[in-house]
Amino acid sequence: MRRFWVASGVGVGLCLCFLGLLVVGTYSAAAGLVGPSRSVGLAKGAVPMQFRGLVERWGNLCAAVNPALLAAQLYQESGFDPRARSPVGALGIGQFMPETWKGHGIDGDGDGDRDVWDPADAIPSAASYDCELAGYVKKVPGDPTRNMLAAYNAGAYAVIKYGGVPPYRETQNYVKVITALAKSFAAPVGRVAPSQQAAAAINYAQTKLGTPYLWGGEGTPEQNGRFDCSGLTQAAYRTVGVELPRVANDQYNAGPHPSRDQLMPGDLVFFSDDLADSRAIHHVGLYVGGGYMINAPYTGAVIRFDKIDTPDYFGATRVTKDGAEALPRRKGSSDTP
Repeated sequence: MRRFWVASGVGVGLCLCFLGLLVVGTYSAAAGLVGPSRSVGLAKGAVPMQFRGLVERWGNLCAAVNPALLAAQLYQESGFDPRARSPVGALGIGQFMPETWKGHGIDGDGDGDRDVWDPADAIPSAASYDCELAGYVKKVPGDPTRNMLAAYNAGAYAVIKYGGVPPYRETQNYVKVITALAKSFAAPVGRVAPSQQAAAAINYAQTKLGTPYLWGGEGTPEQNGRFDCSGLTQAAYRTVGVELPRVANDQYNAGPHPSRDQLMPGDLVFFSDDLADSRAIHHVGLYVGGGYMINAPYTGAVIRFDKIDTPDYFGATRVTKDGAEALPRRKGSSDTP
């Protein structure tokens, strides 16, 4: 549920002013994700605080890996859940198969054991395994990070055989997903390019002003076209061919993160119970300019304009199609009634 700290309710007429601020351009990837890993920092709150130090330290283990890339792998594999267990038997935050862990798990915290359920061992092991694979394919032409990811998915022999990322659809998709997702975990370098889809997404949300809120609402006919917060933002971007995940704290990872003074209309803006952890996000809105968003706030309210500058303001995401497509799909809604 959106926790409001200020009085709200702003006239629809302000929308014309807001839309006048809109800048539309072409998305360009954040620089520095490939190459020396120490050039890449983590975006604010992208990694839960209890794991951030481990990711920053071990994400700099070798040149083919960086903290944002390591974070993207952990998020894709487990959603940062140390107790995750997959249907095929992969275990822990790093989703190691038992045989892989047996051969490649390390004692990251130096306590004398190798525990796949302990992030202090599993996160270092994930980075160590990445670097081990990078070593196997270091003489292969092309980008070392992409070759490492391909080796992770298809095996080092396939990368060596094909002289780079092999022509397997699954492997090529894995490399694309992780490199795209890594951009949402990286602290932006300089200004973040505008979104091409922003104007149309805002236009859709604008047509829903005054619609009553519905917890779990996705705007279906059975729900009388009603939404909750993440349902509204998902529907707005769906109209422009961008499929966001259903949960607000996963929507945070759909692109790079502009700072407060770099916000542009069309950015998603987020609010969290823990300003150091994106997994604690509880609300999302669609920024329209001038310090305001369109949002579906809570039960009993309607879709409306509200100010974003409240004590629980967490940050923003500039949605990209590649970033959204890279996200794992998790069930459920971040809203509460």
